[in-house]
Amino acid sequence: MTGRSRAREVALQLLFQRDHNPGVDQTAIVQFVQNRLREPVMRDFCLSLFAGIAQHQEDIDKRLAAAAENWRVVRMATVDRNVLRLGAYELLYTKETPAAVAFDEAIELARRYGSADSSSFVNGVLDRLRREAEGDKPAAQEPATQAAADQLLEKGS
Repeated sequence: MTGRSRAREVALQLLFQRDHNPGVDQTAIVQFVQNRLREPVMRDFCLSLFAGIAQHQEDIDKRLAAAAENWRVVRMATVDRNVLRLGAYELLYTKETPAAVAFDEAIELARRYGSADSSSFVNGVLDRLRREAEGDKPAAQEPATQAAADQLLEKGS
């Protein structure tokens, strides 16, 4: 598993935790990441994913609901919902991750942590989301997202 794949896995764990316990202290979040990722670059990447998804969750969830026919986001399995949020964030808000990589990583996380049908569900929803959003991707990650990740790191120090 590559460092970035491992960082995505830890970000998924954070998202899962946030769904079930939204009041987790930022210091605990940073400590969780530091205990699981050795490389500072991977920690930053993980926290930027987590912060970016939190910042854009309303838009991401709205787009996922539109792309997932007959599924409300809150009714999806927690793993599937958060894998989709992670994949959607990388597809819609980051330039550094190619779409094929975002798909592959999300499908692999769904296969590893979801149900038997999760990987095909994630693939189908992300594919529809990508088709609907083509040409709608910002040029780069928003500075506010990186600032939010930096704030998480500072509070954890």
